[in-house]
Amino acid sequence: MKTALLQTVLLSPEAPAESLFGSVGAALRVLHRVNPVLSWTGWLNVALAALAVAGLLLDHRLVTGAPAWMKPLKFALSITAFVWTLAWLLADLPQAAQRAVQLISWGVALSMVVEQAVIFVQAARGTTSHYNTGSALNGALFSLMGIFILVNTLMTVWALYLVWRHPLHGPAGYVWGVRLGLLVFLVGSVLGGMMIHNQQHTVGAPDGGPGLPGLGWSTRAGDLRIAHFLGMHALQVLPLLGWLLSSWAPRWATPLTWTGTALYAGAVAALFALALAGRPLWAAH
Repeated sequence: MKTALLQTVLLSPEAPAESLFGSVGAALRVLHRVNPVLSWTGWLNVALAALAVAGLLLDHRLVTGAPAWMKPLKFALSITAFVWTLAWLLADLPQAAQRAVQLISWGVALSMVVEQAVIFVQAARGTTSHYNTGSALNGALFSLMGIFILVNTLMTVWALYLVWRHPLHGPAGYVWGVRLGLLVFLVGSVLGGMMIHNQQHTVGAPDGGPGLPGLGWSTRAGDLRIAHFLGMHALQVLPLLGWLLSSWAPRWATPLTWTGTALYAGAVAALFALALAGRPLWAAH
């Protein structure tokens, strides 16, 4: 039932809006039944996104040159996409792996709640959450966030092990998309570790300054967040690619999914190299 609903949502863009929204609603209800922990974590972040939007409208303070509530909003949207996608993908594991799925789900949920708590507290205080060691409190909050980022990464490694060890429900292209998507996602997570090592995300200039509208990616220096962003969203892109290829070209779905993954990973590597060279994706004039 879960797989059929996902197919309806993803492969029927020509459906009337009412039907499409109904399918999305049904898919979210199924998601809640198969993984209530990650479902509630996603809905919590939907509420936090609304709170951040209110903050943007009412609180005009700037943090490193950007609205104080922009980072909480972006993280709320990103975490919603992450936990709901992970819940969908893990639901395709056999029953024998579901105990492990429950433990992974609780570990991811706790990690994301702690991370968001720190981000929102620091936004309310009018300061940065990441790389902030300017005081004992700021350093402790950043360290706490770092611990739970590590926990989340370990949970994702466990999830990767499960999807490679166990057979998954679904066509071959989709199965490989899930496996490779989690693998590239972990590469993106490691790139995030590079930012922690550097204590900033900009290469060749201090954090802050001019950036792309809405995204904030630097337009005057290298920015590690771009490769990190692309790598993390392999979790959505590559399973979707595998699913679509399984529908459009079932005989070639597996090699084409591998090819698409290689191109995607190459783009992540190129963006990472561009950032390390101190060059922006789009230079300001």
